[in-house]
Amino acid sequence: MFSANSQKDKQEMLSEIGVKDIEELFKDIPSSLKQADFNLPKALDEQALTKHIKALAAKNKPLLNFAGAGIYEHFIPAAVNALSTRGEFLTAYTPYQAQASQGTLQTIYEYQSSICALFDMDICNASHYDGATALAEAVYAACQIKGLKEILISAALNPQYKQVLKTYFNGTREIKFTEVSLKNGTLDLQDLKNKLQTPKAAFVLATPNFFGCLEEAEEVSKLVHADNALLISVVNPISLGILNTPGSYDSDFAVAEGQCLGNAMNFGGPGLGIFTCKKQYVRYMPGRLCGITKDDKGNRCFVLTLQAREQHIRRERAASNICSNQALCALNALIYLSLLGPKGIKEVASLNLQKAHNLAKEISQIKGFSLTYQNPFFNEFVITCPVAAKQVINKLAKKGILAGYDLGQIDKNLKNNLLVCATETKTEQDLAQFVSCLRGI
Repeated sequence: MFSANSQKDKQEMLSEIGVKDIEELFKDIPSSLKQADFNLPKALDEQALTKHIKALAAKNKPLLNFAGAGIYEHFIPAAVNALSTRGEFLTAYTPYQAQASQGTLQTIYEYQSSICALFDMDICNASHYDGATALAEAVYAACQIKGLKEILISAALNPQYKQVLKTYFNGTREIKFTEVSLKNGTLDLQDLKNKLQTPKAAFVLATPNFFGCLEEAEEVSKLVHADNALLISVVNPISLGILNTPGSYDSDFAVAEGQCLGNAMNFGGPGLGIFTCKKQYVRYMPGRLCGITKDDKGNRCFVLTLQAREQHIRRERAASNICSNQALCALNALIYLSLLGPKGIKEVASLNLQKAHNLAKEISQIKGFSLTYQNPFFNEFVITCPVAAKQVINKLAKKGILAGYDLGQIDKNLKNNLLVCATETKTEQDLAQFVSCLRGI
């Protein structure tokens, strides 16, 4: 075991603890855990190691990416990482002491303000781990508000979000989840009406849904609120550049995965959990809320205004046990939104819409391929393939293309269905290459 401490330092610490050596300190740990055989190769010096790592990296083959399903490839301006990786941001920890963290608090305050403007919602917190945990916290808040333990969710909600919900509430917080069925890729509104006849805490609406289809959000909102339930919206932040905002159709809570806002895909993480709500529910909001005020000298300063966490209040009254936030990812989102502004976000969203619809049109003209759902969509859509989607993915991977997401992974009845995504990163040449390869199948 390597340690920078001298033998004298070690002995003094062991004596203070009251043990004679390291073995006695760790005597309660089973030997099977202390003597793992990692079968590591011989150590290399820095020069040799660098060469070896570069050789391994050279084996990577970047694919032309048409997959989405929750994590999306978007162009990230160079300024985003150039600013967020500055030492004062990169090394900053969570702002426990406001007077020592003014820079971090200001970025969080401005992040909250930007997200509220984008979502058209009253309140935004200082972020969660990812979109799925943000949704779970919104679900729990809704149950607390309504005093009920049954939630309706769309059958077209991201299946990973569904799994997180089941895991999150397995145990002391037992909550019943009932799915509302689909009709041609979108919600069956009659089924929603029927299931709202008995008291429910909330309905979770995903739009665009997991299949890329846009839901009739305003109609859904009317149905949900007519039966005294709350509406929790799960949205794509980029889509809000051109689509109706959660605030415009009276969402009580609106959550999202914020990875698409200036954060790289990074093999699926880390994410950025966006959580917003109406002002009247702010006391049920977990995490942190930053505010602006003046100090004793009249200077503008930033403070933590509400902290409904068990580290600050009695455990049984805490809104959540979430004790961290994605401050650096939130900073990336803030810089991204600041660089683009309202006009830029609208342009990016329009490009996503245009690219995806152009691609869908071309694919639907290939013999054997067709659009599965004839509904409005944003940047993602489902195609029915003449063979299993898995085969399409494998064949195109050999040609340097990631064709999409195999829906057979979540439902065997959808094994021939491929979820395809096209963002602003795809050129006309990229789209043509994809279509050409599909024709080859």
